[in-house]
Amino acid sequence: MSDLLGRLRERGWRLTAQRRVVAEVLDGDHVHLTADEVHARAAERLPEISRATVYNTLRELVHRGEVLEVSTDGRAKRYDPNARHPHHHLLCARCGSIRDVHPTGDPLSDLPASQSFGFTVLEVEVTYRGICPDCAA
Repeated sequence: MSDLLGRLRERGWRLTAQRRVVAEVLDGDHVHLTADEVHARAAERLPEISRATVYNTLRELVHRGEVLEVSTDGRAKRYDPNARHPHHHLLCARCGSIRDVHPTGDPLSDLPASQSFGFTVLEVEVTYRGICPDCAA
């Protein structure tokens, strides 16, 4: 579980009804929704929530480091509440579904010093691409 709602409570973030429902929609394992998907699911719970409120809430969650913004292959941005646990992504090249994966090893150590060109590497983003079981069927 991403524990997003708990993290927001601990930080003292003012949880209005709108913010709470956005956080509830995002909370969970392997959640990578687009802003439109977040809005649609939030509107099922709170019909009066506006698209602008969802976008503003997502922007603030990303700014606070509580949600990751995931961009893949020119598709719509997706929002990942698993911001506190290092992980990579597995992306279906057909339908765009995304899963969190936790391979062993340190991707920073996989880069030979001769290939860093003097950069100080701060982070690594790894996306594995393939075909999910549903699309392969």
